[in-house]
Amino acid sequence: MIKTRALGCGATIGAWIGLLLLIAGNASAQHAPNVLLIVSDDQGTLDLNCYGSKDLQTPNLDALAARGVRFTQFYAASAVCSPSRAAILTGRYPQRAQLPGMAPSRRGREGMPPEQMTIAELLRPAGYRTALFGKWHLGTTMKTGPNNQGFDDFVGFRSGCIDNLSHTFYWDGPPLHDLWRNEQEIWENGTHFSTIIVREAQRFLRENQSRPFFMELAFNTPHYPLQPFDHWREYYEKKLEEPRRSYAAWISTMDESIGKVLATLDELELRDNTLILFVSDQGHSTEERANFGGGNAGPYRGAKFSLLEGGIRVPAIVSLPGKIPQGESRDQLAAQVDFFPTIAEVCGIKLPDRRIDGKTLMPLLKSSAAPTQHETYYWQLGDQWAVREGNWKLVVNGMDTQDKKKLEGSERVFLSDMSRDLTETHNIAAEHADVVDRLTKLHEGWLKDVREQ
Repeated sequence: MIKTRALGCGATIGAWIGLLLLIAGNASAQHAPNVLLIVSDDQGTLDLNCYGSKDLQTPNLDALAARGVRFTQFYAASAVCSPSRAAILTGRYPQRAQLPGMAPSRRGREGMPPEQMTIAELLRPAGYRTALFGKWHLGTTMKTGPNNQGFDDFVGFRSGCIDNLSHTFYWDGPPLHDLWRNEQEIWENGTHFSTIIVREAQRFLRENQSRPFFMELAFNTPHYPLQPFDHWREYYEKKLEEPRRSYAAWISTMDESIGKVLATLDELELRDNTLILFVSDQGHSTEERANFGGGNAGPYRGAKFSLLEGGIRVPAIVSLPGKIPQGESRDQLAAQVDFFPTIAEVCGIKLPDRRIDGKTLMPLLKSSAAPTQHETYYWQLGDQWAVREGNWKLVVNGMDTQDKKKLEGSERVFLSDMSRDLTETHNIAAEHADVVDRLTKLHEGWLKDVREQ
């Protein structure tokens, strides 16, 4: 009755139709879930307080876990950046996504072929506005860039890492400035890159609050160079020793930045209709440029570049209030490739007619008793490879990057029973030659399959 009087007795039929269409449009926008994907860079397995670290300030990601489900056995698709990011966006093993190793950082180099379908390309035809702010590292040509892989809006860098104030890549050959808005190079010397990500994310949310969106925030933290906000550097100055001190400040810088974006979601009343997924691309770095460490893998052996647990077991959180339980954890095996089909299911979009290696996480998210969706899981990085089948895990030609050594001799073929030895320190390959043989054959069959694809 109120709306009738407001329109007045002389309202035309066209006005009524327009009002009804507006109401229907708003209802549709409210019911189409938004998607926010947050990817950290070189973050250790346990490097959030909600994962057991006691020396960090990570209130925003801890609060996200309290409003969602935290995974304790979640796997990266690789132990280096590019293959993992390709797997996240395509739902495919890196080999099937045609990016099994690191993408080049120099300008004009190819990366993941544009024929691969990303989450952005899945959602955009369904009316989603799409954006990526942060690190790409899947190719430096325009052909292999974000705008040619389904992203309407891109602000960030295309290489593997940048200085956070000059936005320049320094680590291979001559210095290379690497900051872009879509396909236009831009300059913002002196503005911290995390500040740029937050600013662009907030802008995008305000511009697209009335329509469904997919936004990826690809933070370059805690990847080197470690350049935290000054107040976090000062906070940890007398609390921790190096290399943990600088690393912790960088983690808290990321957490603060994520918190600002989540606060904007709340301000716009979008949180309850937004699927939020957080994950690290792989384990923490022990490279010289990363102060030889600083991350926390807890009991897990290895770090970045290693297919031992410390290199591939990563923090992961999924939240969607009202549809996903809150404040719970899941111990089942799950993986980065599972994000693609999970997003498709939540958004009500049919999977494309192509091989997808991921499995929807929804059964696991809804029930802690649901079985893992992966009977087997595979990794290949250079000559390193690994297979997980149930509690068995076989690593061949492995690297222990935490102790900076290649596994050789009796450890070159390393079999673990993960139900008894999460530390991967007791090699039982000699006692279970039949298991080694079976897992080796599984790996060979998988490798043949992904290479043929």
